[in-house]
Amino acid sequence: MVDFKRLDAVEEEHEDLDIDQQSSEFAELYTESLKERPERDKIIEGTVVRVDQDTVLVDIGLKSEGHVPTSEFRDANGEVSVQIGDKIRVLMTREDGKKGYVLSKKKADYLAAWDKIGDAGQEGGIIEGTITGKVNGGFTVDIGVQAFLPSSQVDIRPSSDSDSYIGLKGRFKVIKINQRRDNIVLSRRAILEEERASIRDITLEKLEEGQIVEGTIKNVTDYGAFVDLGGVDGLLHVSDLSWGRVGKPADVLKPGQQVTAKILKFDRAKGKISLGIKQTLTDPWLEVATKFPVGNRVRGRVVSLMEYGAFVELEAGIEGLIHVSEMSWTKRVRRAADILNVGDEVETVILGIDMANRKISLGLKQVSDNPWSTIADKYPAGTKIEGQIKNMTDFGMFIGIEDGIDGLVHVSDMSWTKRIKHPGDVYEKGHLVQAVVLKVDVENERLSLGIKQLEPDPWSLAPGKYRTGALVTGKVTSLTDFGVFVELEEGIEGLIHVSELSREKVASAKEFAAIGDNLEAVVLSCDPKERRISLSIKSMHVAVEKAEFEQYMGSQGEATSTFGDLLKGTNTRTNN
Repeated sequence: MVDFKRLDAVEEEHEDLDIDQQSSEFAELYTESLKERPERDKIIEGTVVRVDQDTVLVDIGLKSEGHVPTSEFRDANGEVSVQIGDKIRVLMTREDGKKGYVLSKKKADYLAAWDKIGDAGQEGGIIEGTITGKVNGGFTVDIGVQAFLPSSQVDIRPSSDSDSYIGLKGRFKVIKINQRRDNIVLSRRAILEEERASIRDITLEKLEEGQIVEGTIKNVTDYGAFVDLGGVDGLLHVSDLSWGRVGKPADVLKPGQQVTAKILKFDRAKGKISLGIKQTLTDPWLEVATKFPVGNRVRGRVVSLMEYGAFVELEAGIEGLIHVSEMSWTKRVRRAADILNVGDEVETVILGIDMANRKISLGLKQVSDNPWSTIADKYPAGTKIEGQIKNMTDFGMFIGIEDGIDGLVHVSDMSWTKRIKHPGDVYEKGHLVQAVVLKVDVENERLSLGIKQLEPDPWSLAPGKYRTGALVTGKVTSLTDFGVFVELEEGIEGLIHVSELSREKVASAKEFAAIGDNLEAVVLSCDPKERRISLSIKSMHVAVEKAEFEQYMGSQGEATSTFGDLLKGTNTRTNN
């Protein structure tokens, strides 16, 4: 028999503790006498006759009524979960002469739960319960008392969504019991595996590749889902869910969902099965050629953006790609995101269809006319334009002609006479400049411009201005080992070779002149193609002496020669 006096003593000694703390020592005393106690001596059924703030009055069929603390009936929200007339099972803990019998519902539930576990066969037994919450490493299960369900034992392939198991009712196997510590460990996986094993072989015998089967979604992952076909699982990969684009399997599948799928691959020996849902539906690509002929305009929705382009859904399962090069006639699009956003409705043109690789090429710019097709007519070669400098590079600068149309001025076309290394040395971005259209390449969408062509090439006029024998004056701009360069006008230089500096031998040009000196010389030759003028001081001196001599002889009545004639004669003699 249970020693109720000892139980009462324990309760009085720890009456300041809550009922859960008392239950542990109570269970220990109860366990010592469990074999001697008939169950009817422990649990009493009664009827609730009154519910007060602190006490619930229960009629247990004796002369006096019993009292149960109201706190034992409060739920997690603090609400009282019992009403007058409810039938409840309680444990009589002691008799109080003033109050009647002191009862406990929690102790009754506790003992009933352990009786239930005992009836289930202790460890290895099967018991029913409800998963009520999550704790570190697993879940809590209500089987009358709180039991622990490890995460690894909740399912054969546990779902990443642990919340989906909360509230699940079912059968559990008891894998560990320690009544002294109120420790019970359960396994749901063991039950599921036993159930699966009993039907697995039967199911495997029925399955064949190509077969259409019904199944239940067990678990959803980032790469697909596992489908229970009846004791055996099949893998449904995300690529086989739909002919259209599926972002995440969880967007279209949920645990417990019934699906129809086709067996794509089946390894009977290993029990591995690959499934597909889209294979049970008509392939939309079979009608692509007739529904989307090349050249047609179609509307679609942007479903994905990549650096190189945008994917547009034309209909479920049919997508086309707009490459960045097909997005604008005039803009250089580097990223698709600069032009489009996911979800945009766009009109495009079918550029090409690759049935073998299931690819459709789309064009966005082809919806409007190509402005380059009229550029040649609007800006023929020789047309003068004015535009803003949009961008500069090492090789030139781009000038805006009209919206989206830029022309390139190469550094070689900026000046007839100056060697410009970088446009920034002469111009600034944003400034307005004038230029001349040199060439329009419609096929490659290029427009060549020139600034120097606004003025005639000064070298084209040089032969008339710098005839052989002409006397010229210029400023020394540079000195070299082989001669002196003299600027005759802006952009036009002549070279006096060291051999033409003087009739006397000159070792170095630096000994003869300095930069900035003004020198007078005569033109020996002018070559506009090579942009070269040869000058001579030596020949000038010889011609001057000849002229003075001729002048003297003329005064004596003899024939005279011009300065040019004298110079030509001098050149002949010096060259010889």
